[in-house]
Amino acid sequence: MDRALPQPTPETQHFWDGCKVGELRLQKCTACRESYFPPRPFCPACGSRSVEIYKASGKAILYSYVINHRPRPDMGTAPHSIAVVQLEEGPRMMTNIVGCPQTPEALQLDMPVEVTFETFGAIALPFFKPAGA
Repeated sequence: MDRALPQPTPETQHFWDGCKVGELRLQKCTACRESYFPPRPFCPACGSRSVEIYKASGKAILYSYVINHRPRPDMGTAPHSIAVVQLEEGPRMMTNIVGCPQTPEALQLDMPVEVTFETFGAIALPFFKPAGA
């Protein structure tokens, strides 16, 4: 079984185009200056449609996670983390933590992480790994 992949829409295409070239792209409201994720054509804080796209730093901290021990045909048999990271710019993003053991000892809350991308066919997905790893 192949990995289930997202289907870009006109509202999310800029995000997926950024992932393809190794950039994590966010949106910011030009009215209230709030950064947000996931992509949408209006600000979730104030409702303004005056938004801009920008390249995020790719830095975050591990906000929360669970370790899934159930095997998945598209992810191998090893445990994997399902995580939420708090981006340096403010928004939270659901992701997987890669590049380290999938144990509570290795996955410490508030640890610094950074974005990395993995390509699956025509789409690249953002994952996060321990900073400096």
